[in-house]
Amino acid sequence: MKRLAVILLAISMIGCNKQREEILPNPFFEQWTTPYGVPPFESIKTYHYQPAFERAISLHNEEIAAIVALEEEPTFENTIAAMDRSGRMLSDVVNVFSMICAAETNEQLQELEGQLMPQLTVHNDAILMNDQLFKRVKAVYDTRNSLDLDPDQIRLTEKIYDDFVRSGALLDAEKKARLAEINEELSALSVRFGSNVLAENNNFVMYQTDQQVASLPTSVRDAAREKAKELGEDGKYAFTLHKPSMLPFLTYSTEREAREELYRAYINRCNNNDEYDNKQIINDMIRLRTEKAHLLGYKSYAHYVTSDQMASNPKAVYSLLEEVWEPAVERAKEELAEMEKMFKEDYTDSEYKFESWDWWFYAEKVRQKKYALNEDIIRGYFSLDNTRQGIFNLANRLFGITFRPVTVPVYHKEVSAYEVLDKDESHLGILYFDFHPRAGKGQGAWCGYYREQRYEADGTRTAPVVSIVCNFTRPTESTPSLLTLDEVTTLFHEFGHALHFLFTDVRYNGLISVEGDFVELPSQIMENWALTPQMLRTYATHYRSGEIIRDQYISRIDNSALFNQGFNTTELIAAALSDMDIHSTTEYSPIDVDGFEYNALYTKRGMISQIEPRYHYTYFAHIFSGGYSAGYYFYTWAEVLDKDAFEAFRETGDIFDRRTADAFRREILSKGGSKDGMSLYKAFRGKSPDKSALLKARGLWKEPEVDSIEITKESKEATIREMLKMKRTK
Repeated sequence: MKRLAVILLAISMIGCNKQREEILPNPFFEQWTTPYGVPPFESIKTYHYQPAFERAISLHNEEIAAIVALEEEPTFENTIAAMDRSGRMLSDVVNVFSMICAAETNEQLQELEGQLMPQLTVHNDAILMNDQLFKRVKAVYDTRNSLDLDPDQIRLTEKIYDDFVRSGALLDAEKKARLAEINEELSALSVRFGSNVLAENNNFVMYQTDQQVASLPTSVRDAAREKAKELGEDGKYAFTLHKPSMLPFLTYSTEREAREELYRAYINRCNNNDEYDNKQIINDMIRLRTEKAHLLGYKSYAHYVTSDQMASNPKAVYSLLEEVWEPAVERAKEELAEMEKMFKEDYTDSEYKFESWDWWFYAEKVRQKKYALNEDIIRGYFSLDNTRQGIFNLANRLFGITFRPVTVPVYHKEVSAYEVLDKDESHLGILYFDFHPRAGKGQGAWCGYYREQRYEADGTRTAPVVSIVCNFTRPTESTPSLLTLDEVTTLFHEFGHALHFLFTDVRYNGLISVEGDFVELPSQIMENWALTPQMLRTYATHYRSGEIIRDQYISRIDNSALFNQGFNTTELIAAALSDMDIHSTTEYSPIDVDGFEYNALYTKRGMISQIEPRYHYTYFAHIFSGGYSAGYYFYTWAEVLDKDAFEAFRETGDIFDRRTADAFRREILSKGGSKDGMSLYKAFRGKSPDKSALLKARGLWKEPEVDSIEITKESKEATIREMLKMKRTK
């Protein structure tokens, strides 16, 4: 009944939005007078979005129509630059709406998202398939090298032209119409996929008793008890599919059947043949994406996606992934063998077999045995506040920027905000933090913006409004939020994205975005600092005593850096391979989603059954609702770059070297997409990236075998004679 009421409300909103627009004020129709121009979250209501979308789309259409109607010959300024300036209001509305739908959604917003995002797709397609507009763009593109354009203007012209072509501008009318239908349907399917995953994340709860949680650390029990109390089950312990709840249970619980129940619920999300099942949606999306690729002249959707990336083609992607895959699986087998010895000590009956839900539990046993590293103790040194301040200090040390808490409108009471000041104390932007799981928030962590940087008509720069959103362990009544080592590196990662958004300084909006397999470089390079001994001593202090982390703990963290890398790398590369495999479909036929994945990973590539891919298809939001379709390899491709880039700091002898950081900001972080990713990288590094740095960082590198050469007395004398001969010749 509640769902029906929401649908009826949404319908009434559509029918009455014009009346609402006339009667009610709408924050999107006004100049925001909030501090720093941030969105007035307290004033924005769900019913404001529909009329805001309609007006913004209408204004954008008027701007495009004015360009098309020009009688003057197409020029960069009246066509390319005019297009780049258009759609400002729509961009603002979409940014706010999309970010809120990801971080603080509800049933009304989900219904509205399902209506508005397909409408937005239709609008964008209408522009990019406008023959008269494309004619003007092409005229500038064809003469770009003979015009008096600077490199940024040429780059923008080429990017806009390519956007048109990749969106079907060269197709005939019939194919354009079909492509528009495909895009609209894909947009709707993407929203449904994400909504189903969110529902599955929130629908499962596993309750435990005092006796069942006896093996768990106190902090984990406290969090589970408070969650149960929140759900009306006081006296019990509640565990959910959110990772801050699930992973500690899998790591420490001696209740093997409960571990299985929780983990199976996690890996079977949206694969239970019920209203939230995503298998048919996946089939529909692969069918449509394959058809789209064919319409645009590509063999597969993977070919379409990679043609616009650094990788250029699926072959290059597979080459990298498979080079990492083989040593990762071999290392994982070694890790498994070590854990199976412990498992057999606990389960002497041959009926029992080591399973995927046993991995975290026994990996923790190995870690404590080999490295004496108890993460529950270590977490005491990584309070959320200290870690955030440590990151602030790192940014100041590298780039000279500072962070000042500010009071601004927020969309939830848990959100905090900071003004970011550049090294000359000028305003660089606003940075929001939203750290903990909620029912209305998607899983994982991400960084986005409510407003990207841009230049106004008078030449002034409008600073960005950026937000980091996470799902970290909540504080309890007795402890602050204490982060796992994985959560620590995640925060450093997302902060890297934030720096990229904050430092980007380009004249044209169309030059902000970079290739997908380059975008993770600024984020992943920050992870390299997180757990270095030099960095740990600056921020890892115990939340109770204030004691700086002990050298013995630093050594244990450092010594265990390669711990479980076989598992971590295998599950990551498995997800990237399964993404590429399903999007490399050249001719669609109905897909047995589970069977397709199993055959590709376990039968074809020899993945061990005790490891699951990081994401199964049915909840793989990155590729079916998150913009990473045929692109989950981005993380691995960018890791080649980030590990090699961090070597630039190491080579100076000081990982905090300011000159190297200034170069990284100048050549990479500030440039947006003003050049292709490899050109930006080479401008910083002075050479192409060395992928051996990635394999070495993951402990998977094997030195190339060199044939031994026996040096005899005769050969040595012959060599000396040859050298003397060359010297006389010179």
